[in-house]
Amino acid sequence: MLLLPFMRLWKRKTGPARRVAREIDPDEIFLDSRNLPQFNRHQFEGRFEQPIARRVIFAVGTVGTLILLLFLLKSAALQIEDGARYRRLSEENRLRHTLLFGERGIITDRRGEKLAWNAPPRNGGEFSERRYKDAPGLSHVMGYLSYPRKDRGGFYYQVDFEGVDGAEKHFNERLAPEHGLRIVETDALGAVRSESVLRRPEGGKSVALAIDARVQGALYGFMESLAKERGFTGGAAALMDAQTGELLALTSFPEYRSQTLTDGTDREGIERFRTSPKTPFLNRATEGLYTPGSIVKPFVAVAALEEGVITPEKTIYSSGSISVQNPFDPAKPTVFRDWKAHGAVSMKEALAVSSDVYFYAIGGGFEEQRGVGIQNIEKYLRLFGFGEEQGGSDFSSAVGVIPSPEWKREQFNGDAWRLGDTYHTAIGQYGLQVTPLEAVRAVAAIANGGTLLAPRLARDARALSRALALPLRASSLALVGEGMRDAVRFGTARALSLPFLTIAAKTGTAELGTSRRSVHSWAVGFFPYEKPRFAFAVVMEKGPRENTVGALFVMRELLEWMSVHTPEYLEATVTSNGNK
Repeated sequence: MLLLPFMRLWKRKTGPARRVAREIDPDEIFLDSRNLPQFNRHQFEGRFEQPIARRVIFAVGTVGTLILLLFLLKSAALQIEDGARYRRLSEENRLRHTLLFGERGIITDRRGEKLAWNAPPRNGGEFSERRYKDAPGLSHVMGYLSYPRKDRGGFYYQVDFEGVDGAEKHFNERLAPEHGLRIVETDALGAVRSESVLRRPEGGKSVALAIDARVQGALYGFMESLAKERGFTGGAAALMDAQTGELLALTSFPEYRSQTLTDGTDREGIERFRTSPKTPFLNRATEGLYTPGSIVKPFVAVAALEEGVITPEKTIYSSGSISVQNPFDPAKPTVFRDWKAHGAVSMKEALAVSSDVYFYAIGGGFEEQRGVGIQNIEKYLRLFGFGEEQGGSDFSSAVGVIPSPEWKREQFNGDAWRLGDTYHTAIGQYGLQVTPLEAVRAVAAIANGGTLLAPRLARDARALSRALALPLRASSLALVGEGMRDAVRFGTARALSLPFLTIAAKTGTAELGTSRRSVHSWAVGFFPYEKPRFAFAVVMEKGPRENTVGALFVMRELLEWMSVHTPEYLEATVTSNGNK
């Protein structure tokens, strides 16, 4: 029990002052476990207050004094010892570095006509704007550009012009400029006080393409007109120098617009390109894979001659079809049809009239006639560049597909290769797929006597150093060339029989799907026949089977146009100004 001090209670009432005394109850003095008030001890109720100890005040004062002394010493060091250095840094913080954008190199065609150039910036822009020649057929060759880009804070996170497709991408390093650097001095309010150039910008190098914009535009126009008139979904064509590999024309229909994609302001136009079922972003000339049909027959013929399975003079009779016994049901032989009955034909005649039966026989063998077999068909097609990278080319392209037993096992869950597969491959059907660029390169090798060239988009004297001499007899190539010439004289390519030019050519009609209601129409060849300068390949994509006007018509129109507007390309020799 705790003893509390004795207290008296004084009570002042209204009126005259007087003291009143009363007796104090013991419970008001003594506290024990029975009379503890209802204090909340956790809230410090009912506890005695004590003054702060002097040692605590002394400790806090000492720590505060030390902190103040340290602050004063550091301030003195910053002002006295490092003041000059920080003053210099402060001055440099007023200097802002900005880029001086260089101009991208221009792109011209082989005659020096500008295809891509630079225009002054608009609306206070910091760099030049790219402009493209507004002409058909050029967009896939030119590609388009991505400008330098800023973030929301106004800082460039992409400082270079970046080519996205075509020549802008393939020659980006050559076209790209070297940006300069400028220092701008500002005051505390951000106003410019002075500026100076630390490094001046340097423009990119120009690139001269091998294409002729006139030929390119005319070729595109003829494909576009035919596609709209006859119901083709698209088309592609290549015209290549058979001696150097330079591409005089390389075009794809339909196409996007380089200017629209580079500017990026016409969102609706870009969206139309993106969602179009005609896939205008696909460069059909380099990336389009097509069943070739009969345009592979010249290469199968070379394989047969080189492997010695047939002589040029030997004939094979075509009654319109051949029948092969069905090992599973001998009463139901498998029939492989020709597109017509040709009678007895030699190799040159078979090439001229495009006899399927002849190439069934020399490709897979029939009765006494031995065939080259699928392994050799694949070997020689790859020798001519089909299914292989375009070695040494200055742009990318797709790689074709050559069917083989291994390919079939992978694609058809281990299914075995059959004789009919070889037959169909020998006439360019089944799983065989090629690009127009592969086709023109292979035909150029026949035209120039066996040199496989690297297709070149730019005029470049180094092109010949990238040529590959094929291990083929000149006589084999010459005989195949004669067969292609006969195709123009009296065979399937008679539409290219022109009075002003001698041409060797081969056509192809590739049937599509199980219904075979649609076809790809092909025409390949070279000219002039006596001294070949250019090889060509044209494909019109997915037209109606009953249509009889296709790729040959496009090539004929082009050659007739060239005879008037660019006759220098049809001559047997190079003109004095160096153009071809």
